[in-house]
Amino acid sequence: MPLTFTRPVGALRVGISTIQEKWTEMIGQEVGLITQPHLEELFGAQRRDEDVEINASLLPNAELLEAVLWLEPGQSLVQEEKVLAIAYAGTEGPNEMHWERIPAYMQKVEFAGEVISIDKPWKIFSENRGVLITDFERLISGRESQALSSSNSVIGDPLKVFLEKGAKVEHSILNTTEGPIYIGKEAEIMEGCLVRGPLAILEHGVLKMGCKVYGATTVGPHSKVGGELNNVVIQGYSNKAHDGFLGNSVIGEWCNLGADTNNSNLKNNYGNVKVWSYAKEEMIDTGRQFCGLVMGDHSKCGINTMLNTGTVVGVASNIFGGGFPPKFIPSFQWGGAAGFEEHQFEKAISTAREVMARRGIELGTKEEALLKAVFNMSSARR
Repeated sequence: MPLTFTRPVGALRVGISTIQEKWTEMIGQEVGLITQPHLEELFGAQRRDEDVEINASLLPNAELLEAVLWLEPGQSLVQEEKVLAIAYAGTEGPNEMHWERIPAYMQKVEFAGEVISIDKPWKIFSENRGVLITDFERLISGRESQALSSSNSVIGDPLKVFLEKGAKVEHSILNTTEGPIYIGKEAEIMEGCLVRGPLAILEHGVLKMGCKVYGATTVGPHSKVGGELNNVVIQGYSNKAHDGFLGNSVIGEWCNLGADTNNSNLKNNYGNVKVWSYAKEEMIDTGRQFCGLVMGDHSKCGINTMLNTGTVVGVASNIFGGGFPPKFIPSFQWGGAAGFEEHQFEKAISTAREVMARRGIELGTKEEALLKAVFNMSSARR
């Protein structure tokens, strides 16, 4: 939360692709998602007794994949009592409670290999470096990049810059000494950008003129960014198109950060950052010195917005005005440091329709029903 208000964990983007896409590519066949009731219409797959189910927060690797594929019906793959995967016996059928407590009839298979779990929002940006590098190596294997214009300067290995069909880069400085740079289909790095990998810009993404980007950063599809970014993951279809700093943050879809929006990612006393936990209904210690903004889908902030270290913004909230707003802003809120009121659902939906239409995408009845469910689910926190 709040990113999983509007998508399953498996649909989160880390590195270049989503967790679901990584598993699909490694297994070599389509992988479905078992998810919450309000997400099933858009994302859910039908459960079958013979399926093997995998904890959706897990990032795949060769050793983990092999262990999953070797599971026999009635076995559970575990590590230190954490359930990683379950191969159901046909007669017993899937049961969500099995993920909390392994039933006695199931045989535990211990897994001793590496496990990376995206089980907290900040794991998305904190794990992004290694995941992005791994994704890059897998995606470009055996493929040839489009030619990079000679107007650019490359520091480091030019083979670590990969341009998909239609990608454009002009008169920018690309540094690959600390990681690769992946530029998706029809994506663009405009002139004057300073880029240090690892970086991924997905299809139709744009770095605007003079943008400064430090790795490990992912700019999701159809997103436009400007100013300064450091270790940021934008899920997609969101804009931070103007000057301002954004660091150690994860931004959902259909968000907009107004001109000169800045976030803090480091406390003045250099202590660990605390953030709001939806699970515990309180502030919790992230154990991290650097932690910036987590923003749910369809949220916006106006020009000159100042966001404190470890700020969490829910879905479809609108933030504006002077001063620092609270570190936790629930979903469907309207206001700022001076106070908030409820962002009326019809007004929020009207804005969402307009924003999505600008990308040639229609807000369908299923998407609207999902947002209505989030509106109702989050009402107690407003």
